[in-house]
Amino acid sequence: MMKTGVLLVNLGTPNSPSTSDVKAYLTEFLNDPFVIDFSYLKRYFLVNFIIVPFRSPKTAALYKEIWTDKGSPLKFNSYETCYKLQESLGDEFRVELAMRYQQPSVQSALKKLIDSKVDHILCIPLYPQYTASASESSLQKVQSEYDKHKNPPPIQYIKQFYQHPGFIASWVERARAANIDNYDHVLFSYHGLPERHLEKHHGSGNCKDFHCTEEVNESNRHCYRATCYDTTRKIAHELNLPEKNYTISFQSRLGKDPWLRPYTDHELIRLAQSGVKKILVFSPSFVADCLETLYEISIEYNALFQEHGGEQVQLIESLNGHPRWIATLKDIIEQNVKA
Repeated sequence: MMKTGVLLVNLGTPNSPSTSDVKAYLTEFLNDPFVIDFSYLKRYFLVNFIIVPFRSPKTAALYKEIWTDKGSPLKFNSYETCYKLQESLGDEFRVELAMRYQQPSVQSALKKLIDSKVDHILCIPLYPQYTASASESSLQKVQSEYDKHKNPPPIQYIKQFYQHPGFIASWVERARAANIDNYDHVLFSYHGLPERHLEKHHGSGNCKDFHCTEEVNESNRHCYRATCYDTTRKIAHELNLPEKNYTISFQSRLGKDPWLRPYTDHELIRLAQSGVKKILVFSPSFVADCLETLYEISIEYNALFQEHGGEQVQLIESLNGHPRWIATLKDIIEQNVKA
């Protein structure tokens, strides 16, 4: 009987909310040239002598706010997805979870699959919309570890999956469970990226030239701005949301360079000052709740919104182990195995 290995890759999390573990995580994460795409010396000095020493204690305090008895939300939510997917797929598949940074490592998860004698490996980075900083970094890491093995089974990669109808349907089900009609406005908040990442992606031209906020086409199908806007349109269409009732924004910026706009914090201030009282927030660039959703949106942005006259920012729970999401992953895997 043929057996397929499935490698799910998420971004990563500290092993604990201690400053030393957060420092180890940030050091590995921010030294990745896909994340901070400066020259080696500039990145090394900036990350190791400025960013990590100053940010580690502050970030550790944030992780302590969301840490649970089960540990890191990103990790246990990702494991829940892994276990439920394994149960759904059955014995013809073996599913392993890896983190791009920290544990469980790509090296250990890939070795488990290869040692179990699978005939084929399908790697799915758990980032719905392709980016160089997350998707490509994870794909390259997996490939580099894969290349260290002698005669490994064939490996196949899924670059993005935001366009899968099941992914959209999973978010629609989450929204309906949250009673969307009880809110004045809906905000789609995506993880931000420096503008220069998109400029590199497009080479000649920019997002305006390729109509990235209006459509996805052959030239921009891997542009993060284009795919975020398309994700929003697809969810809004299924929910019959008029354009005037929702906004797209980008969060989690770092440093002083321009990042994708509009910024989520600026939009929340604008909406509060315009009289909006209750906002429902999607974060469809994540499939598992994590620091960016549980702290940044639910705590930090909620407080910011209230400071400027709003009443409530309510986060829609991420997909985590939602049955529709597990069924979507199963369909993605089975369709690719058939192909």
